[in-house]
Amino acid sequence: MKRVRIHAGNVGLVFKNGDYKRVITQGVHWLMFNESVITYSLTSAFNAPKALDILLKDDALANKLHVIDIEDNQIVLVYSNNNFKHVLTAGRHAYWKGVIDYKFITVDFNDITIPNTINKALYTNNALRQYIRSFEVAAHEKAVMIVDDTFDKILDHGTYHFWRNNQTIKIAKADLRQLQLEIAGQELLTKDKATVRINFYAQYKVTDIETALMRNKDYEKQLYTNLQLALRSFVGTYTLDELLEQKDNIAKAVLEDVKTQATKLGVTVLHTGIRDVILPGDMKDIMNQVLIAQKKAQANVVTRREETASTRSLLNTAKLMEDNTMLFKLKEMEYVEKIADKIGEITVAGNGNVIEQLKDIFSVNK
Repeated sequence: MKRVRIHAGNVGLVFKNGDYKRVITQGVHWLMFNESVITYSLTSAFNAPKALDILLKDDALANKLHVIDIEDNQIVLVYSNNNFKHVLTAGRHAYWKGVIDYKFITVDFNDITIPNTINKALYTNNALRQYIRSFEVAAHEKAVMIVDDTFDKILDHGTYHFWRNNQTIKIAKADLRQLQLEIAGQELLTKDKATVRINFYAQYKVTDIETALMRNKDYEKQLYTNLQLALRSFVGTYTLDELLEQKDNIAKAVLEDVKTQATKLGVTVLHTGIRDVILPGDMKDIMNQVLIAQKKAQANVVTRREETASTRSLLNTAKLMEDNTMLFKLKEMEYVEKIADKIGEITVAGNGNVIEQLKDIFSVNK
């Protein structure tokens, strides 16, 4: 016989010739000479020296253990006194009862959703994060979630976490802000066969994300094509002069034309406009010549108008001088003053009409 003491917080397993016999707890125990004991701490996981299934046939031992069976598609989160400790994978595991308050949360990977019972602060824990995949949707975005190539749900902005398993998860995002689409350098033919290049733009917003991302492929490219075709269609019905004069009307017509088609793409077109109408080099020269001719014609009209006004003024002055001798004399003095500014020296004979002499002198000097 030999004497064995089991201290508080420990437990012993007694073996005889290598075979398990019984479990002993705190206190003094006597063993036969061919018996041995293995001591375990109740604060640690139980690592069985023999097959656990054999040991659990002893009800006394089984009642002292938490036994956790984990399948291949599962993990178990182990909490000790309400604090997360580690993760258990597939297999059979055992923990001692009595000293530590254990809690075990089983995770089934058949479901990608992480339950609320798991604190989000653990998502970045080294032991757990290898089992989690994360997706982020920005504040100005929405996203569609596709699981195993099947639409699942729409995600608002935020960070999303899912279990990592054999299921595929894809996130397709769309920007919900007001966006602008540029259609630059479009070469179009007007009604009068003039070739022009037009820079056009459209402002739009995604309003139905499921329609835009799930029912249409490359909705932005499709919207671009619809705008391009509508612009081409309307420009072809206007002459060059009409196009230059009615740019705003054409833009509004394009907007109304594409609204219905845009709705089918999950977007709403808010505004359209023609930024530039660019003419080829030879067309520019022709337009400049036309402009110059128009300006010259306008200048001629102004000149003729001024000449007519001047003639009318002279006629009125002549009538006044004819009726008023004093006014005629004042006009004479005005002529003398103007001539004196241009001629250094003037000799006038004492006889004869002064005005006539001055006229003759001015005619000669001129």
